[in-house]
Amino acid sequence: MVPGMRSKAFSIAIIASCQVAAMSLWFSASAVLPALTAQFRLTPFAQAALTSSVQLGFVIGCIASALLGLPDRVDPRRLFSLAAIAGAVANAGLLAIDPSSAGALVLRAVTGVCMAGIYPVGMKLASTWAKGDMGLMVGILVGALTLGSASPHLFNAVGGIGWQAPIALAAIASLAAAGGIHLAGIGPNRAPSPRVDPRAVLEAWRDVPLRLANLGYLGHMWELYAMWAWIGVFLQASFTLTMPAESAGVAAKLAAFATIASGAVGSVAAGLLADKLGRTTLTMAAMAVSGTCAATIGLLFGGSAAALVAVCIVWGISIVADSAQFSASIAELADRSRVGTMLTLQTALGFTLTLVTIHLMPHLVAAMTWRYAFAVLALGPAVGVAAMFRLRQRPEASRLANGRR
Repeated sequence: MVPGMRSKAFSIAIIASCQVAAMSLWFSASAVLPALTAQFRLTPFAQAALTSSVQLGFVIGCIASALLGLPDRVDPRRLFSLAAIAGAVANAGLLAIDPSSAGALVLRAVTGVCMAGIYPVGMKLASTWAKGDMGLMVGILVGALTLGSASPHLFNAVGGIGWQAPIALAAIASLAAAGGIHLAGIGPNRAPSPRVDPRAVLEAWRDVPLRLANLGYLGHMWELYAMWAWIGVFLQASFTLTMPAESAGVAAKLAAFATIASGAVGSVAAGLLADKLGRTTLTMAAMAVSGTCAATIGLLFGGSAAALVAVCIVWGISIVADSAQFSASIAELADRSRVGTMLTLQTALGFTLTLVTIHLMPHLVAAMTWRYAFAVLALGPAVGVAAMFRLRQRPEASRLANGRR
């Protein structure tokens, strides 16, 4: 490579681009859920399982990775690349089997295991370049995650293609990411590799500041993935009441993409603001807004499409705005040699919780209708705000955002 090419800006651009491409695997099946449900007559449980099996696999992968300390002991580019290749193969396997079978759930779980080598590892790689801008560095990566997660909805909105195309495109994108990540450099903040110590994961709970940051993240995750997994179904159900069926389907896909993708803007903007205003300030404000959206969006169900989409966009921006700041908080509060392990463990805890809310949503809809089901998700942000307020009061919070808490 030409000398100087692996600069900070170049490397972050490569990492973010590869994250966008590889993370398209995550929601490749969820994006085509209405088509799969119509063709294979999926039950509500089977619909939720296509998403939650990815979450379960991700948790298993994260726990194994954290116990072995892989993000801190292996070249993150190599780990990312191998995970992206394996994830692409597992995702493409859906094209060869019945999507309603148990085998499909196994493939989605394997895809989730591979995500453990992509998402937190990408954040770890970006954190090696941080110098007074940790919030922005991680914010860019979470913005990339958001765009990658939204992209299958855009693929699916293209007219005249079957459900197989978004699946195939996601696999191709991940393979491209596997090759591209090697162009990125490792920044100067990488600490020496620690010895393997499975007990190190207990620090995430024993250390009070880390515990509070993780509790804030759990409140955030209670809401996030249930919204991402079900917003397309919610929008289609609402639009069907006010539009012709064919128009409602396309409009719902585009609106779901816009809702999720808007989070990329919120993530990067919040990264800039948090480094100036403080981590706890930003996370509490974002959760207050997103929790309000969760509590009220159902009141617009079946009403004006424009008003509904507008609130969805606000929700999409605010629901992700705080995500990177929880990760940045862990990176600033944890021992530098264990940052990768602590980030991986944090995501494992959060995604374990998402298994509950993703499967809870169909039951809430059945019991409360779409008008009130999403309101239950507002409980998470309420807990998150309380945890971050407590963290703000502690002296260790001075290590956040260069003393801006």
